[in-house]
Amino acid sequence: MRSLLYVLFALLASAAAQKLEKINVDKVYHYQPEQVHLAFGEHTNEVVVTWSTRDDAIESIVEYGLKGFTRRVNGTSEKFVDGGDKKKSQYIHRVKLTQLLPNRTYAYHCGGQLGWSPRFEFRTVPAGDDWSPTVALYGDMGNENAQSLARLQQDTQQGMYDAIIHVGDFAYDMNTDDARVGDEFMRQVETIAAYVPYMVVPGNHEEKYNFSNYRARFSMPGGTENLFYSFNLGPVHFIGISTEMYYFLNYGLKTLVFQYEWLVNDLQEANRPENRARRPWIIVYGHRPMYCSNGNGDDCTHTETLTRVGWPFFHMFGLEELFYKQAVDVEIWAHEHSYERSWPLYDYQIYNGSQADPYRNPRAPIHLITGSAGCKEGREPFDKNRPDWSAFHSQDYGYTRMKAYNRTHLYFEQVSDDKNGAIIDSFWLVKDKHGSYV
Repeated sequence: MRSLLYVLFALLASAAAQKLEKINVDKVYHYQPEQVHLAFGEHTNEVVVTWSTRDDAIESIVEYGLKGFTRRVNGTSEKFVDGGDKKKSQYIHRVKLTQLLPNRTYAYHCGGQLGWSPRFEFRTVPAGDDWSPTVALYGDMGNENAQSLARLQQDTQQGMYDAIIHVGDFAYDMNTDDARVGDEFMRQVETIAAYVPYMVVPGNHEEKYNFSNYRARFSMPGGTENLFYSFNLGPVHFIGISTEMYYFLNYGLKTLVFQYEWLVNDLQEANRPENRARRPWIIVYGHRPMYCSNGNGDDCTHTETLTRVGWPFFHMFGLEELFYKQAVDVEIWAHEHSYERSWPLYDYQIYNGSQADPYRNPRAPIHLITGSAGCKEGREPFDKNRPDWSAFHSQDYGYTRMKAYNRTHLYFEQVSDDKNGAIIDSFWLVKDKHGSYV
């Protein structure tokens, strides 16, 4: 009898212990801010601070200042539920800092009474248009095999960039493993994105659950859930677009039409004489390229690329003719896990400025593909026969730097991670006069 009671007691104790363990697990809370990143607000003297907590931290506060945390701003938080089987949730916090003084270094931290982030800092951009912004550009960087991340961290810590532009495809993929891969990727890029505005557009790898992870995690200007927007930086007007609307029509046509109409209006505004005089450079970036020389059968290897000519047969909402007529200077793409630079190009025809100096006063936009920052899918092959329009291409892992020296000179260089940071390609784009190519 005693033996039976002992066994019964042991079973009850084990069950109680398991129940207690489960209760304790359920009571592990995550209030500590993580995945901190910055973006420009509606104007470049505004900065939006975004971060995540696993549980509702009650407050969304940024304390900041030039000397210590002398100012405090309250923001908002929104619960995000991933579309995966486990319906993992987290809270995305946003705080907008306004009326920042130009060309100053601000220290900040974010959080509230349940926990604060480490101390970060950022430098605001100079006032006006007469200064020389430097930007890093790349796409297709994942959580695994993020070849360019360490060098970008070093560059950022040295104060090299005024902004970073990630041209689609993050983490591979943000929704993977019930969004845990997205969480870890955002922790990785915090090391650069918490110090400099991290501007983004969506790629095909963000598509799951109607781009829900992408829409929730970032805070681009424009009020379009990060899909398309524009901003000014020195003498440059940047335009970010979603190319994915052309490919995922299962989510509807309305957003594509809205983006196209917005894009037409934005380009027309940028081309008003007073605006083009102040900011003569117009640069568009989106994920999927119109042209590429890769040997993989992607859409850009075909002559009727959807983003270039628009919908099949109808040719509605095509972008190449629009960009040509509105005198866009440079078009930045990714998607292909490689680097490629075109000659000045329109409708498969080369329009060099001259034979001796092709990028001085060219008569068509230049296309750049910079999708080799590193991901688990590796590199993309090139076709054996390089087309005439392709000036240079490389399979090296790496990223692009751009500096707008002034209203007439724009400089690009490609950094190779394979070659320990060596510059494997560079060119100057020089325009004595901006405006129509026609």
